[in-house]
Amino acid sequence: MKVTKTYGTRAGADARTGEGTTIRALDDITLSLPTGTFTAVMGPSGSGKSTLLHCAAGLDRPDSGLVMVAGEEMTDSTKAPRGEAALTRFRRTRIGFVFQQYNLLPTLTVAQNTILPLRLAGRRVDRARVERTLAAVGLGDRLGHHPDQLSGGQRQRVAIARALVTEPSVVFADEPTGALDTRSARDVLRLLQETVRVHGRTVVMVTHDPVAASYADAVQFLADGRLAGHLTAPTADAVAERLAHLGDDVTAGV
Repeated sequence: MKVTKTYGTRAGADARTGEGTTIRALDDITLSLPTGTFTAVMGPSGSGKSTLLHCAAGLDRPDSGLVMVAGEEMTDSTKAPRGEAALTRFRRTRIGFVFQQYNLLPTLTVAQNTILPLRLAGRRVDRARVERTLAAVGLGDRLGHHPDQLSGGQRQRVAIARALVTEPSVVFADEPTGALDTRSARDVLRLLQETVRVHGRTVVMVTHDPVAASYADAVQFLADGRLAGHLTAPTADAVAERLAHLGDDVTAGV
């Protein structure tokens, strides 16, 4: 992807002219992620992490630039944009998304929540594959349970199963362990690793936690809407150290 994204204006930012100030959330970001890898995206609040994830996942449109998923253009500012219906179809077939707060429907069972993307896309539901997917995330015996009968970690596993059931090219995860206890977080992170190593998916995860980032193959750092360095084979200590000096890296042009 190679994108720029700005957000509105802050009215009254300049009392003399009365003009607002454009907020540049992503400043000509160029990023390519290899297929079958697990990448963490980190940076301070306001650095552009969630905007990057949402643009990459097609949940938001960049002002300019190109986003490609599995070799196919999803958005390209030099061409007529996909209509919302076409973009939605693209997301449903190529992209899985895992939210921090699970986003499960309380009136649906585990199995029903999992197959929801297939239903919305009008695709045939392979019950055996759904059961295998839920068994793979450790919920093979919970198909008839509702979200309020599950722990936080189990709910997040349902969300991951829901993201995987369409067999997407890329799974995006926005702070997937932010609402979990340490043990549940570890289980979810190992599950994301398995998604990459066993099933060959590409996983991109936004996180603020150096321990969570250490489960990834690499970390991309953002600051002020720009890339501010990367780290391969990360450890929690190395990630924390890099985060502490992000400002220095940006100043030095890293």
